[in-house]
Amino acid sequence: MHRYYRAVNPTRPPRHGRRRFRTPLRGALVRPLRDRRLWIGVAVVAAVLVIGIVAFRRPLAQWLWPDTRIQQLLAQGERALSQGRLTAADGSGARESFQAALALDSDRSEAGDGLARTGLAALAQGRQALARDDIGGARRALELAQRLQVPQAQSDALALQLRRYQAARAGLDDLVARARQAHEAGRLDGDPDSALPLYQRVLDLAPDRLDALEGREDALQDLLQQARREQAGGDLAAAAQKVRAARGYDPGHADLPASEAALNDALQQRLRRAETRLRQGRLAQAEEDLRLVAELRPDDPAIARDSEHLAAAYAAEATRRASDFAFEDAEAAIARARAWSPESAGVRAAEQAIVRARQAQAPQPTLAPAARAKKLRQLLARIEAAEAKQHWLTPPGESAFDALREAQSLAPHDARVRAAATRLVPQTRACFEDALRANRVRGAQSCLDAWQALAVRDASLADARRRLAQRWIAVGSERLGAGDAAFAAEAARQARRLDPAAPELADFQARVRAAEGRDR
Repeated sequence: MHRYYRAVNPTRPPRHGRRRFRTPLRGALVRPLRDRRLWIGVAVVAAVLVIGIVAFRRPLAQWLWPDTRIQQLLAQGERALSQGRLTAADGSGARESFQAALALDSDRSEAGDGLARTGLAALAQGRQALARDDIGGARRALELAQRLQVPQAQSDALALQLRRYQAARAGLDDLVARARQAHEAGRLDGDPDSALPLYQRVLDLAPDRLDALEGREDALQDLLQQARREQAGGDLAAAAQKVRAARGYDPGHADLPASEAALNDALQQRLRRAETRLRQGRLAQAEEDLRLVAELRPDDPAIARDSEHLAAAYAAEATRRASDFAFEDAEAAIARARAWSPESAGVRAAEQAIVRARQAQAPQPTLAPAARAKKLRQLLARIEAAEAKQHWLTPPGESAFDALREAQSLAPHDARVRAAATRLVPQTRACFEDALRANRVRGAQSCLDAWQALAVRDASLADARRRLAQRWIAVGSERLGAGDAAFAAEAARQARRLDPAAPELADFQARVRAAEGRDR
C-alpha cells in the first residue's frame, strides 16, 4: 500500500513518518508558560494578595464602605452613653465616638443628636456628683457639658448650684473676716492670705456678696493710693505692678483711670529724662531710665528710636576707646551697644574699628628708613587706587580704610598720611550723597558704612541714616509694586536697622509681610 502511495505521490513523505512544524510565534508564547519560575512567582503574588486582603480587610472595608464605619461609631457611642462613659482619654467615650462619626459625615443628624444627649447626660452626672459631695466630679461634668454647648440656662443653673455648695462649705464669713484683718494690717496683695486674694475667693463663690464687694473696693482704693505714693517717690516699677494688679481684680474701679494716666505721665517724664541724659553723654544714667520705660511700655515707638540712639552713642564710645587702645573698655561699650541694637550700622562700624585698632597695635617689624619710606609710598598708592575704585571699606585688606590705618601705624605724623585721612571723610560723604541721589541704595549703604568708620563723631551721620532709611523704604515700595518681594524684604530690614522709628516703616513692613504670605 505504501509503495502504491509513493508511486502515486512520489514527493510527499509517508503519513506516519511526517514531521510537525510549529510557527515561531506559537513557540514564543508557549515556551515561557512551561517555565516553573513563572508559576512560582504567580503563586507568591497570589499569596501576598490574599494575606493583604485578610490583614487589611477592616481598613479596606471602611474605605470602600464608609457608612459601615459611621454606623459602628454611632453604635459605640450609644453603648458608651448607656454605660455612663461620657468621655475617655482613649477615645472610647460617647463624646469621642459621636465626634468621630460627625467628622466622617457632618450631615448625619444621629451624631449631632448623640452629642447633645451626651451634654445633657453630663449635666445629670454633675448634679449626681454634687449630691454625693463630689465637687471635683461635678466641676468636670459641668466643664464637659459646657464644651458640648448644652443650653446655657441649664449649665448656668448647675454652675450656680456648684458655687452655692462650695460657698456653704468654704466658710465665707471666715474668709471675709480674714480679709478685713489683712486689710487692717496693710497686707493688701502679694500672697494668698492678703486682703484682695481673700476677697476674690469669696466673690468667685458668691459674686453678689455685698460685704466682699465693698471690702474689695476699699482695698483697691488703698492699693492705688500706695501706687501713687511709690510713683511720687520715683519707684515706677512698683507703682506699675500695683496698677496692673488693681486692673486684674476690678477693671472698672473708679480710681483706676486716674492712676493709669498719672503712671503714663510719669513714664513719659522718665523717657524725656533718658533722652536728655543721652544728649549730655551720661550713657549709664540714660540706659537705666530707658530700660525701665522699655520694660513697662515695650510697644512705645519712642523706645525703638531711643534704643537706636543709645546704641549709636555706645558704639561711638567703643570706637573712641579702641582708638586709645583701651580694648577692655571698648569691648564693654560695644557689648552694651549690641544689647540695644544688634543690627545697627554704627555697631558694625565700631566692631570693625576695634578689629582694626587691634591690628594696628600689633608689633610692627623694625624697618630701615629707606624700607619704611618705600612701604609708606606703597600704602599711599593703595589709598589712591582704592579711592579711585571707591573701595572705602571692602575688600578687606585692600580698602582705602585698611591702607590708611596701616599708614597711620607706620607714620602717624606724616603730612601725606594726615592729608589722606582728611581727604577720605568728605569723599565718603560725597559718595553717599551721589548714590542716594541716584537711588542706588546698596551703594549708599556701603559709602555710609565707610563714612561712619572714618568719622564716628560726625553729627550729620544721624540725619544721613534717617534719609537712607526713608530711601530704602521708597525704593522698596516701588519694587514691591513690581512684584519683587525679596528686595522689599531686604529694604525693610535695612530701614529698620538704620532708623527703627521711621514713620513709614510699620506700614511698609506690614505690606512686605502680606506679600510674602501671598507668595507662600
